[in-house]
Amino acid sequence: MKRLENRIAFVTGASSGIGRSIACAFAAEGARLILCARRVERMEALAAELEAAHGADVRCRRLDVRDRAEVERMIAEIPPNWAEIDILVNNAGLSRGLDKLHEGLADDWDEMLDTNVKGLLYVSRAVLPGMVRRDRGHVVNIGSIAGRELYPGGNVYCASKFAERAISKGMMIDLNGTNVRVTTVDPGLVETEFSLVRFHGDAARAAKVYTGVDPLTPDDIADAVLYAVTRPQHMNVAEMVILATCQAGTTYVSRKG
Repeated sequence: MKRLENRIAFVTGASSGIGRSIACAFAAEGARLILCARRVERMEALAAELEAAHGADVRCRRLDVRDRAEVERMIAEIPPNWAEIDILVNNAGLSRGLDKLHEGLADDWDEMLDTNVKGLLYVSRAVLPGMVRRDRGHVVNIGSIAGRELYPGGNVYCASKFAERAISKGMMIDLNGTNVRVTTVDPGLVETEFSLVRFHGDAARAAKVYTGVDPLTPDDIADAVLYAVTRPQHMNVAEMVILATCQAGTTYVSRKG
């Protein structure tokens, strides 16, 4: 029997990168998937792939986690046969810019904080009551090593990920005494669209981030998430820090060539 057979997983930021890989890993293990992101066309293409490869039951929903009313409405409108969410993966997140604080753009700050912090809160607030009521569930928050160590120019992004880590710990405390588990997965250097988004579409600058290194892949992080959610009920993987071998910290990356 597949390890996630018939369990319902809700994944935000599922159209690319880590979210996409998590969807693939979960589908291969038999999960029923609610995939959410702003880019619906990408999710629908992914859903078709997963249905063909694994016979996965997938539902795609456009969702901007920054919009509290939209989040609340979307969760409320989930049909009864999909409403008992077993796994929530708060993956939606981004970084914008690499500026010193006194040179930063307020619009960039708003986008990061609204997505990485408030979006996580909005989705969790909408989903968690059902988990508590059923006395089962697992919340996985995708954090970052940036939530543990600061680096030059990372000011507001790091703050958002420090907040994610605090929220994860707060969830764990608040849910203590229930059978709802909480995990934060904190990756280091992962090659995704992250740097392209950070640098506002500057592909040349983004490519330099991964030059001379062998970074983590989205599949590496998905594998870690799958490990966490398939542990026996008495075991909670509270925190996972995952680095590429070439990385020893936010500012310690060994590059070749």
